[in-house]
Amino acid sequence: MKTKAVRLYGAKDLRLEEFELPKIKENEILAKVVTDSICMSSWKLANQGEKHKKTPNDLINNPIIIGHEFCGDIIEVGKELQNKFNVGDKYVLQANLQLEDAPWCPGYSYQYTGGDATYIIIHPDVIKQDCLIKYNGSSYFEGSLVEPLSCVVGAFNANYHLKPGTYEHIMGIKNQGNLLILGGTGPMGLIMIDYALHGPIKPKKIIVTDISEEKLTRAAELYSSTKETQLFFENVGNVNSTYEYLYDKYQHKFDDIFVMVPAAKVVEDAVKLMGVDSCLNFFAGPQDKMFEAKLNFYDVHYNFTHIVGTSGGNVDDVKQAVKMIEEKKVDLSKVVTHVLGLNDVPYATLNQPEIGGGKKLIYTGKEFSLSSLEAILKSDLPLKNILEKSKGLWSKEAEDYVLKNYKDI
Repeated sequence: MKTKAVRLYGAKDLRLEEFELPKIKENEILAKVVTDSICMSSWKLANQGEKHKKTPNDLINNPIIIGHEFCGDIIEVGKELQNKFNVGDKYVLQANLQLEDAPWCPGYSYQYTGGDATYIIIHPDVIKQDCLIKYNGSSYFEGSLVEPLSCVVGAFNANYHLKPGTYEHIMGIKNQGNLLILGGTGPMGLIMIDYALHGPIKPKKIIVTDISEEKLTRAAELYSSTKETQLFFENVGNVNSTYEYLYDKYQHKFDDIFVMVPAAKVVEDAVKLMGVDSCLNFFAGPQDKMFEAKLNFYDVHYNFTHIVGTSGGNVDDVKQAVKMIEEKKVDLSKVVTHVLGLNDVPYATLNQPEIGGGKKLIYTGKEFSLSSLEAILKSDLPLKNILEKSKGLWSKEAEDYVLKNYKDI
């Protein structure tokens, strides 16, 4: 079967190509991809090429398909797997395989397993790790947001506190604690806000900071306080010290802190804001392998402060994310700001920081240019009327319209 896919040949060398997929083996699955969403990790991957820890060394001769936040349909099942998967099943993937002998992951490492394609072969590594997961959500685009939601679920699960008077770890953020999200108005920050408000453990207070008033305003329009949790947004772009500003205003330190920006100053402000038995989660992924920041070891010793870091979720995190989406406990449509066809993936991937906004949602079987939802709302396109029904947010109705009416690639 022929497929069209965006493949990485080296640093900043992305190519949209058509090629023949080999016949699947008995332990493989042939799948259609319907949607993928672009992650900043793909931007880092494309910039680094073979220097990235998850890519093979010979990309120029063995290119990989990029994209790891994808959703689609199973169309052929290898003989060994027919008791577990069925043709027609809708699926999502846990991209963070965590293999014992290699750092390989879908979207980073495999010739035929990646999200920016029309058809792919699911590698046996994915299936052996139980990372191919059935999905029964109503839309494909929400399936493409399972992976980023699972990263947030994993981060919240990784935080921990101590049972008083013991060394017993209580996993997760502190129930009815004070939560701080530094740099939290990007796509992952918005998902984190949604999960903090609607997840199984509710904080008493959430403070979200950023330096962009525009992004803070949009976040405040999308999320608000609940009966259980107070939500506040703070612009720290013009303050001399984020630590002094937040401590003076709220008169307390924090139980859980998520750092969404790989900047030493942000980390060091976070360290100063850690309370007794608090947990700092360094969520941001730095490109600099020598990234460092100061840590107060007095507080580590006497105040039991904890530092954790997470990179992706695990299978259980994905299953929890799938369940939350299927049960409509979170609304991930709020993080989608752009849509595009497979043809514009190289441009959108390489220019993510300049494009800005939230998640860029790809309809991999379609050919159309990158478009912001804001621009669509100002146009005379039929999609405008559909978006107006959902208050400017992406929706299943918008997805169905694209899948039925937009040009196939």
